[in-house]
Amino acid sequence: MTAITRLTLTDFRNHAQLDLGAPLAAAPGLVVITGENGAGKTNILEAISLLGPGRGLRGAALSAVARHHGPGGWSVAAALATRDGPVQLGTGTSPEAPDRRLVRVNGAAASAGALGEWLALVWLTPAMDRLFSDSASARRRFFDRLVLALHPGHGQQVSRYEAAMRERSRLLAGDVTPDPVWLDGLEADMAVHGAAMAAARADVMAALAGRLADAPDGPFARPQLHLAGNQADDLAARLRAARPRDIAAGRATDGPHRADLLVTHAAKAMAAAHCSTGEQKALLIAIVLAHAALVAERQGRPPILLLDEIAAHLDMARRAALFAALQGLGGQSWLTGTDRELFLDCPAATRIQLPLA
Repeated sequence: MTAITRLTLTDFRNHAQLDLGAPLAAAPGLVVITGENGAGKTNILEAISLLGPGRGLRGAALSAVARHHGPGGWSVAAALATRDGPVQLGTGTSPEAPDRRLVRVNGAAASAGALGEWLALVWLTPAMDRLFSDSASARRRFFDRLVLALHPGHGQQVSRYEAAMRERSRLLAGDVTPDPVWLDGLEADMAVHGAAMAAARADVMAALAGRLADAPDGPFARPQLHLAGNQADDLAARLRAARPRDIAAGRATDGPHRADLLVTHAAKAMAAAHCSTGEQKALLIAIVLAHAALVAERQGRPPILLLDEIAAHLDMARRAALFAALQGLGGQSWLTGTDRELFLDCPAATRIQLPLA
């Protein structure tokens, strides 16, 4: 498995300097972090999430994660144990350029996208408990994170698609009639990257939906999945035809950027958005566990799971089932909570109490 065996935070959120080398030396499967509100538990998970491509579990601007009253820059460094040997990852910003991300892999400068080659990360936070009642864009970002764990280049395809889409929207919104040749080129770029996006999503959706359909009913609600609006066929022609409509709307109204993850509670035949908060959380957990098993099957290693306040609203039976499932995955999972008693039955876990002694 891939596991973090040392984690160091410098001037990150509330942590001026935090070194978790000693507790993690054994590369445990489960890491439980407890402490009072404001101790910085979620900040540790956010720091880990920034060791992958993207803006992390809070989606914060780079400058926003620097410690208040600190020098202005921040850094996160991790030592990994992998099947190919030890790997060193680092990311952060300098005080001179607080919005420019720096990345190093084994001491050499690298792109943020390169991080996905080493770490597959998936997270659940309390803010996601109502994901199914949230916007389509929130559900799409969640699903794209699942896709990224299996297709590391997916994030780059999404970024390039969105860059071309923004430029196309800017041209359509201008006071001067845009050059149709330039628009054709941007729409061709959107078609190329959109096709790659849609194919990666379709692959993960088919595999994940199939795994969930074959899963027995258990302590967590069994979800049925469908990805709507992910079509990229003939996208360049569709975008060309949609120019008048997109000028009026001020945005691209067609394309895989409008895809939406639709989830149904299988036993109740009920849309997840209409389920209780507890049921929605159970559905999310079921999706994440099935996805982790899929990643382990395909890549030989499950993703690292970051589960913030995951046990807070689970009954004793579901907590025990979750801990057993995480242990059975054979990967590393990081769990946080304010109440240590919720994790007393968590087997073979490394426990970290904040603040560190």
